[in-house]
Amino acid sequence: MYIYDDIDQRLIDERVAQYRDQTRRYLAGELTDDEYRPLRLQNGLYIQRHAPMLRIAVPYGLMNSRQLHKLADITRRYDKGYGHFSTRQNLQLNWPKLEDVPDILAELATVQMHAIQTSGSCIRAITTDQFAGIAPDEIIDPRPMIEILRQWSSFHPEFAGLPRKFKLAVSGSKQDRALVQAHDIGLEFYLDAASRLAIRVWVGGGLGRTPILGTVIREHLEWQHALTYCEAILRIYNLYGRRDNAYKARIKILVKALGAEEFARQVEAEWALHKDGPSTITQNEYDRVASFFTTNRHSTLTDQDASFEAAKIAEPSFAAWARRNVHGHKIPGYRAVTFSLKPTGIAPGDASSAQLDAMAELAERYSFGELRVSHEQNVILADVKLSDLHAVWQAACQHGLATPNIGLLTDIICCPGGDFCSLANAKSIPIATAIQKKFDDLDYLHDIGDIELNISGCMNSCGHHHVGHIGVLGVDKDGSEWYQITVGGQQGSNANIGKVIGPSFAAEEVPEVVAKLIETYIAERTAEEHFIDTFGRIGIAPFKNQVYAKEVA
Repeated sequence: MYIYDDIDQRLIDERVAQYRDQTRRYLAGELTDDEYRPLRLQNGLYIQRHAPMLRIAVPYGLMNSRQLHKLADITRRYDKGYGHFSTRQNLQLNWPKLEDVPDILAELATVQMHAIQTSGSCIRAITTDQFAGIAPDEIIDPRPMIEILRQWSSFHPEFAGLPRKFKLAVSGSKQDRALVQAHDIGLEFYLDAASRLAIRVWVGGGLGRTPILGTVIREHLEWQHALTYCEAILRIYNLYGRRDNAYKARIKILVKALGAEEFARQVEAEWALHKDGPSTITQNEYDRVASFFTTNRHSTLTDQDASFEAAKIAEPSFAAWARRNVHGHKIPGYRAVTFSLKPTGIAPGDASSAQLDAMAELAERYSFGELRVSHEQNVILADVKLSDLHAVWQAACQHGLATPNIGLLTDIICCPGGDFCSLANAKSIPIATAIQKKFDDLDYLHDIGDIELNISGCMNSCGHHHVGHIGVLGVDKDGSEWYQITVGGQQGSNANIGKVIGPSFAAEEVPEVVAKLIETYIAERTAEEHFIDTFGRIGIAPFKNQVYAKEVA
């Protein structure tokens, strides 16, 4: 992973000192709320429903064990003993004291972490596949390109005051696990007909109030021009993006208003002016950054291990965990392991201080000291030997990290909702907990198979409900909390926006509605179908009819 040089460290240390003085002046009454607000937002601090919330950057979801130990220490000393992993691969503290935040940022700086550009109308954290660098279907490891993009976008004066927040995602695999189509810019690496590396550029995607999947505005971009082309896109957006209405300020609205062809034409014209300028990426620069992500530490192994196979036979619960939480690896003899942060009764994405420390220790022992965060709000060890999987499972069980539900119904993506967020219309966490309890039968979950359930507490869609196979959206109905249900959303290369099945439901009805959707799937599926396949074949009508059957009768 990228290691700070002296310039990087100085930038972060100076920012901490600046913010410490800004906070001192605010607390002394020398700065008004309006003057302090943009300053705290530039340092990742929101004021939520009950307390400040600090969003800590985890660039492209990658961190080392020292950093995770530091996060554990911070949650223990400055918060309520836990942190929350978000769908942007960041970590959020829900209860820090405003006056303690400069100290927290100083602590983060000691392990090369910060909270810069995790909020505000700027280029946010760039996300990618949690299996980047090790996925068997990978075309290229996207992390060097993301690091180049991160360095380019951090403190970029031209893009520090955009019309609205701006999100990028990069995918380097045949199967898109970064959801590039639902981002302001999505960069999709592929090999062209001549086996040359190229980028397919998606623009204008986004969920929220107006869910839209992006449009390809350039099918073939040479990788050397990733920065120059993104600069052209951002300049057109910065020039013409709406600033009079926050709800219409995202680039997706501009692309829709101009039309994708006209937007692409303007980007190409802007790009032609500087495509071969100083932001063109040279091979030497790419190789320099890529050197941080290459490793020769893997042992030479075969892709079979007798002890692993024997343990699966001897212990069915280990075998169930291995089926759901262990993933393929491009290097023989290694696997990736997902620690589930979705046990029944715990808010999805939450991890206690003790669990953060435990995951850091397991990374040190079994995975070269590195961890990943997924946008599904789980944590991954990317480089575990087959022979070590049983020991990792045993340790994960001791710390409540081994629920074998990855990809299953209770592996719920969920925003903090009305329990914390001042923007939310309704609570999300109690709905997730109620669904977990309703389906707290692992045998039944495994029979249902792969299914994605996403929950958002408002139209901002921080829980990505639009692209869940089943989506739950909290809505305000005459001052009460109600929930709208969508079906048929999908992530990945075949991304799709879910369809609303009908009128919304009271909170206590939601688990039963989900149960009826599952019943419909089970009744209609063929032997080889997952939920989303059945939906694609039969459409929304049977699901809707089952859910509203009592009302129709």
